This record gives sequence, structure tokens and C-alpha cells, in this order.
Amino acid sequence: MSDISTDTPSRTAKLTAEAFGTFLLVLGVISTALFAAGFGEGTDAHNKGVGFLGVALAVGLTVIAGAYAFGPISGGHFNPAVTVGVAAAGRMPWRDVPGYVIAQVIGGLVATTLIFLVGLFGPEGWLEAQRNAGFASNGFDAASPGGFGIGAAIVVEVLFTAVFLIVILGVTHPTRGTAFGGLVIGLTLTLIHLAIIPIDNASVNPARSIATAVYGNTDALAQLWVFLVFPVIGALIAGFAYKALFDSEEESEPVA
Repeated sequence: MSDISTDTPSRTAKLTAEAFGTFLLVLGVISTALFAAGFGEGTDAHNKGVGFLGVALAVGLTVIAGAYAFGPISGGHFNPAVTVGVAAAGRMPWRDVPGYVIAQVIGGLVATTLIFLVGLFGPEGWLEAQRNAGFASNGFDAASPGGFGIGAAIVVEVLFTAVFLIVILGVTHPTRGTAFGGLVIGLTLTLIHLAIIPIDNASVNPARSIATAVYGNTDALAQLWVFLVFPVIGALIAGFAYKALFDSEEESEPVA
């Protein structure tokens, strides 16, 4: 998410950076959600879990780390919706989008596969219980932490993904951007998760949603389409709108 670079990395380096960055993001947030968020529930250690706040901070911290580690190589998207939004804003060629998205999905799947592997050696019944609960997947209706329906999930995924993209495009602007872009983006994503985790477990990232749904229950897979389609719609709206509103060139006045 930082566009500052003094050289031109190869395509392979960019895709590898996207895979590693998405791996880091998904590993951090899903590990926190599964292992730490509700730690000790039902026991005397119930107050040791990090809850929604901890999960939201985990997302922000991993994005900050990834942005500064890999952003100078690939732009640090780590999210198919971000890649689509950046392309819509004219910041990258559309021909590069498929490669980025594939790398991001692979990175996310590797992360949840390793988390699944850890769960195989967990307490008896732990992994099965987590899978039955959706494996921290995004969802609505019975799969929503707060019982919100599909309409709420659609609205927040479009709205908050669009807001996220507007911030990203602003702080990484080639001439108006800031060296603190990675920090701002991470804090924005933290805020987004604080707001919408209770609604649908907060996606705004199709790669994150795919990574958990494949290890979740049948509801997670059946509802996955919402978290593939609507973050992308939000990103497209933001990308085209940002380009039209903030990057349009002022027409020169005719010389008399």
C-alpha cells in the first residue's frame, strides 16, 4: 500500500510480495480470531481473551507490517478488492489484476492451511468445533455474530470497502501521498473491523473470505459469494469515483 520505490521490481517479485503480504494478513487475523479472541470462555480464564478489539488490532498491525515490508515491491494490496479498486482508479494496468488476485488467494489459503495444521494438534474436539462454527468465516443470518441478515452484509461490504479504497488511494497518491500511508491504512482497517465484525465478521477482502470458507462449514461456502462480489463492487465504485472527483485534470482556459 506504499507506492514508494527506487527501482522496478520484477513481475515475479511483485506477485511473491502479494502472496507473502496476504499470508501475513490472514495468518495474523485468523490466528487471533480462532486462538485468542475467546480464549478461556467458560472457564476461570475467560477474561484472558482479546475479543473483537484484539482481532481488529491484529488486522491493522499485520497490514502495517506488510505495507512497509512488501509495499515498496508490489504496492502492498494483499486484497483482491484493493487491486480492482487501484486498477479502476488508473493506478495499475488491468492486465496485472488477475496475477495479483491469484497470488493473494494463494497466500491466504496457505495461511489458513497452516492454522488448520496447528488445530490438528490442539485440544480434543477443538478443530471440529471451530469448523462447525465456521472457522472465523464471514457470514450473515445465523452465521453473523450479531444475527444480521444478508442485506446488512451487502451494505457494509460495499460501503466500508469503498471507504477503505478512498483512504488507500488518498494516502498513496503519487504526488499527494504520505510516507505514513501504511500506518494510516492499517489504522483505517482496524476501525472498519471494530465497526462491522459484529455484523458479518468483517471481510472487505475476498482473499480472506475464501481462505476461511474452505475450512468452515457448508454455510460458510454457501454464503461466500456475498463476500466475493460486494467488496469488489465497493472497490470499483471507490476507484472510479476517486479518479473522477480527485484526479480529473482542470481544463485550461482558452487564450484570448
